[in-house]
Amino acid sequence: MRLAKVDESGLADAMGPVLAGRAAVAVVAANAEPRVIGRLPQAVDGPGVVVWTSGSTGDPKAVWLRREAVLAAVEACHERLGGPGRWVCPLPLHNVAGLMTLARGLSAQGWRRCDPKLRQLEGPVGRSHISLVPAQLHSALADSRIARALAGFATVLLGGQGAPAALLDEAKRAGINVVTTYGMSETCGGCVYDGLPLNGVAVDFEAGGRVVLDTPTAFSGYLGEPELTAETLDGHRVRTRDRGVWENGRLRVLGRLDDVVVSGGVNVDLAGLQARCDELWGVDEANRVVVFGIPDQRWGTSVVATTRRAATLDEIREALGPTCGPAALPKQLRRAVGPRPALAGKIRRGALAAQWQKGDDGDTSGVD
Repeated sequence: MRLAKVDESGLADAMGPVLAGRAAVAVVAANAEPRVIGRLPQAVDGPGVVVWTSGSTGDPKAVWLRREAVLAAVEACHERLGGPGRWVCPLPLHNVAGLMTLARGLSAQGWRRCDPKLRQLEGPVGRSHISLVPAQLHSALADSRIARALAGFATVLLGGQGAPAALLDEAKRAGINVVTTYGMSETCGGCVYDGLPLNGVAVDFEAGGRVVLDTPTAFSGYLGEPELTAETLDGHRVRTRDRGVWENGRLRVLGRLDDVVVSGGVNVDLAGLQARCDELWGVDEANRVVVFGIPDQRWGTSVVATTRRAATLDEIREALGPTCGPAALPKQLRRAVGPRPALAGKIRRGALAAQWQKGDDGDTSGVD
């Protein structure tokens, strides 16, 4: 089947034929690099859609989602939420979360777009659901009008990254029914809701706590990358790059496999450290403190931080000190001053570390 390329403006019209089994499309973002798009094949083995990984560990990868996997994800979602409804999407459609919001709406009672900052959001008419990321929910809770509108939705699906407990508590007090999701492009987005696998999904673990998802929503491969596909996919089993544990009968995701670094001979869990930072300072772009590691001759890896908030290194270390060991305390702080790096949403530590080493994004302070 011929693989058509569509941008976000054409995706809504293109997805109907995909779900009906008559088309295959690749979603192309406005800022997509031509050399990456140029590697797409001219044809694929049936109806479906191509989305892209975030590119946090290199070039974005073309994730092939067959129609059957997309429909399985739609059905499992609606079953868990107690039935379908209208969907509102303030997320980019070229990402899997936005794409799946569109697919649910087209398969149910319709959908509509909303601006990412929710400024145009109104209370829903009838049973409705909306998909957000934590930074959007954080900003929404600061605006009573938007918070009231969200409280009218049957469900606010929250994915894209782990949400701080304080954020979830605040949403609950505002009367907002938040359901957290865990998944990725390779599983048609979230397939574990509030730590519980959706119907037909099984969670397993490999050495080191690697999370493995056995799911009918699994992708069918990375187009043009057979070796990486074989490494990641075995039938419907997706070997993720995340660490996790069962805790009180639910999946708890601890962070990425590569989020544990060694600093001065001590293991530092960057995901755990980031979770503490998010609890202290929030997840919005203006206030978030992001931690990551950079190569260091003395320490092996040095933990550093970047932020846009008006804070000193001493203040950040003092706030983290009571709950984090000395090796985890940032040794340098850089004030982010330009449009990059993006600090809200999913953290791309590799890109942040590369930019840090260039030394061209803000002023740095440090400790010995």
